[in-house]
Amino acid sequence: MAKKQKYYVVWKGKQPGVYASWADCQTQIAGFPKALYKSFDTAKEAQAAYLSGPAGHVGANPAPPKSKAAPKVSKQEIVWDSISVDAACSGNPGEMEYQGVDTRTKAQLFHKKFPLGTNNIGEFLAIVHALALTQKQGLNTPIYTDSRTAMGWVRKKQCKTLLEHNAQTKELYEVIRRAEAWLQKHTWSNSLIKWETESWGEIPADFGRKG
Repeated sequence: MAKKQKYYVVWKGKQPGVYASWADCQTQIAGFPKALYKSFDTAKEAQAAYLSGPAGHVGANPAPPKSKAAPKVSKQEIVWDSISVDAACSGNPGEMEYQGVDTRTKAQLFHKKFPLGTNNIGEFLAIVHALALTQKQGLNTPIYTDSRTAMGWVRKKQCKTLLEHNAQTKELYEVIRRAEAWLQKHTWSNSLIKWETESWGEIPADFGRKG
């Protein structure tokens, strides 16, 4: 019998959030004093628990001892009915673009390009674009990204970039402000999941420009 998919909420750890594998959760809590975390059977339950806080869910779980390198994560853990996002930058900063694709088929769902930006900005905007798109469709499709920084920015509802604000970045900053405003005005139940590149290879939305 196939192992049932579980989702892990980390309220207190290196990077709080919702994770789709124990290995990823363990990375966030290993060696972290008084980490707070718990597993849930569905992504919806996990997201609701993360937003409501640990009260009523867990006490102060002792974090496990530091372990050796995290084991490889099986591709069976991948939620294929999902959206994968990624960004690419010719230089950092440089010409930047981002896209979202169907994780299973790699069919492109959206794509944007800007004359100057950074990878982290592109990843941030791609996640928000995917959230807005799925909400418009009435869906809570899980979203994969390989950027922990972008996930953190989305959860804090702020793009904490140091990119210079000038004529070249004026349009990009307008898009960033709209994305931040969207995050402030909306709630979502989509799971934001870290893509396990070391175990699974490049994320399906990758632009294929490495190396």
